[in-house]
Amino acid sequence: MSTQNFTLPDVGEGLTEAEIVTWKVAPGDTVAINDVICEIETAKSLVELPSPHAGVVGELLAAEGETVEVGAPIITFVTDARDDAGPGVVATAEAPAPEEGGGSVLVGYGTGGGATSRRKRPAERPVRSSVGVIAKPPIRKLARDLGVDLTTVTPTGADGEVTRDDVVTHAQQASVFRNIETPEWGAVREETVPAPQSAPSGLARGLSPAAPAAPAATVSDDRTESIPVKGVRKATSSAMVQSAYSAPHVTVWKEIDASRTMELVKRLKASPDYTDIRVSPLLIMARAVIWAARRTPMVNAAWVETEGGAEISVRHYVNLGIAAATPRGLLVPNIKDAQDLSMKDLARALNRLTLTAREGKTSPADQQGGTITITNIGVFGMDAGTPIINPGEAGIVAMGTISQKPWVVDGEVRPRWVTTVAGSFDHRVIDGDGMSRFIADVASVLEEPALLVE
Repeated sequence: MSTQNFTLPDVGEGLTEAEIVTWKVAPGDTVAINDVICEIETAKSLVELPSPHAGVVGELLAAEGETVEVGAPIITFVTDARDDAGPGVVATAEAPAPEEGGGSVLVGYGTGGGATSRRKRPAERPVRSSVGVIAKPPIRKLARDLGVDLTTVTPTGADGEVTRDDVVTHAQQASVFRNIETPEWGAVREETVPAPQSAPSGLARGLSPAAPAAPAATVSDDRTESIPVKGVRKATSSAMVQSAYSAPHVTVWKEIDASRTMELVKRLKASPDYTDIRVSPLLIMARAVIWAARRTPMVNAAWVETEGGAEISVRHYVNLGIAAATPRGLLVPNIKDAQDLSMKDLARALNRLTLTAREGKTSPADQQGGTITITNIGVFGMDAGTPIINPGEAGIVAMGTISQKPWVVDGEVRPRWVTTVAGSFDHRVIDGDGMSRFIADVASVLEEPALLVE
């Protein structure tokens, strides 16, 4: 028998630290190679760490909620040297099927891809709760993360099972009404949230990932509240400052009659080819941006510092970023080679991207290599904005809310579906005339989607 220390590995993102979110094991538990031992949160994603050892858990060296540097020991194992494959060795046994809706899995040791197993994991089959709801464990977790009460969801699956789409659709409908009521001010005047050391995480205590006070809080006054800047918020703030103060931003915008876009969305929703795909105006917007970027390639380029000065890298492909507000904060996953996708494939890709982001399971690879970004601020009821460019890109497009307004058509005032499209660009890479042409092209497609038919 021997004692093995397991140190926090480099998860391949160029990061130096991560937060222990949830331990999946406890001292005395028996684990096999590739059993998930904990979830960690980096600045980019939630990652499951599989065990590189088979044996008994000795001691947990880091607490939930604690931020640990790469290379620091986090857990010890008591192992039999004959059975211990050690770090970097993949178990020879066939890996179990990936968990539905599971998170990113660390590469470099353990099973590849998303194939992991959990200690004492319940069978992946629908289970009926005391209130009679049928749903698989991953769907229940998704409902908890989105704040959805499963008893209020209308099931569409076989035998009355609640599906993933049922939960997501319910959450989207509920979000329209969430901000109608204004919460009362609390009786506590000030709340200070210390940097977490040994306090249990919000997830471990049954809170939503969006709960603002996941670390334990000490109360002193109710006028202010201090929240540690870490994880996604820390990475976002650093990236936005870098972008805002290194790239000269300029923003242009145009108001658009998007009535024909709304008609197309309605037809696609009714089409048998799209029965299993959620369709929204964002799909047409994505197609418009891809089409317009091909006509104005510089908006899809990037400014690159070199030893001799600088150069502009013009990409002849589109890795389309979609800014997503998630329980973990703002993420910008992107659809690789979006220019090669059909309308239906692009719709499926948007569905997968959105669902994965809302579950907090966006992988680091999905957030790297973007070339141009769309931010759909219309879902928050905003008409327009001046978005900040994602680092490494030269342009970002903001789509405002689509609402009925009076519009002049053939000399007559009629109610039309109107939206505003704004675009910010890096003036080092592209001039105003180029960005104006690009936004005009996007507007043309939203006004007449038939332009996409070539």
